[in-house]
Amino acid sequence: MRVLLADDHSIVRRGMRALLETDDMVEVVAEAADGLEALRLCEEHHPDLLILDVAMPKLNGIDVAARTQKMQQAPRSIMLSMHLDESYVMRAINAGARGYLLKDATDEDLLPAIRAVAAGKSFFSPAVSGVLAEEYMQQLQERGLTDSYDLLTDREKEVLQALAEGRANKEVAVLLDVGVSTIETHRANLMQKLNLHSTAEIVLYAVRKRLIV
Repeated sequence: MRVLLADDHSIVRRGMRALLETDDMVEVVAEAADGLEALRLCEEHHPDLLILDVAMPKLNGIDVAARTQKMQQAPRSIMLSMHLDESYVMRAINAGARGYLLKDATDEDLLPAIRAVAAGKSFFSPAVSGVLAEEYMQQLQERGLTDSYDLLTDREKEVLQALAEGRANKEVAVLLDVGVSTIETHRANLMQKLNLHSTAEIVLYAVRKRLIV
C-alpha cells in the first residue's frame, strides 16, 4: 500500500511516518504540508492511499479527496480530524473518503484503518461511531420515531453491510451470487425502508448502527 501523508504539522507527519514504517506492507511515498501540494504529489507519485488532515492550508483535506476521485487512478483516502461532528463525517464520505479518524486516536487506529481500506472496507474511529450512534438514538427519541433496521429482510441487511463497506453493486452481486438487478432491487428497498437517499447516507447509517468498524 503506497501512502501519501498530508498534514500541515511536520511533527504529526513524522509521527505517522514512524508508525507506518513499522508495517512492511506500507510504503510512504510522499508527504505534503498543504492541500495543493498533496494534489501535485498525488499526480506525481500515484499513491494507493491518501491520509489527509481535514484542516490544511490552501485546500482542505475533504476537497483534496473529492478532486482525486476524478483522477484516472483514483486513490482511496482516510481523513484525520479534530472534529467529532456528523456534518464533517458526511462531507468526508461524500468526498469519497473510506475512513475517518480522530487525531487524538491516530496511534491506535491508523494501521487498522489502512488494513481495512486496503481490503476494500471502510473504517471509522470507535469514538466517531459511538457519538454518531448516540446522536442518532437521541434524534429518534426526540422525534418519537423508531429505528427501521428490523424491517429489513436478512438479504437486505447483507446488501446494506456490503454497500456500507464500499462495494459496488456488481461486487455485491458476485459476493452474494445473485444478479446485479437483484442487488439493485434490494438496494432500492432498503433505502426506502431506512429513508436513505445516497451511498454516503448508507455508509453514515452503517456507522451509526456500528455495522462497520
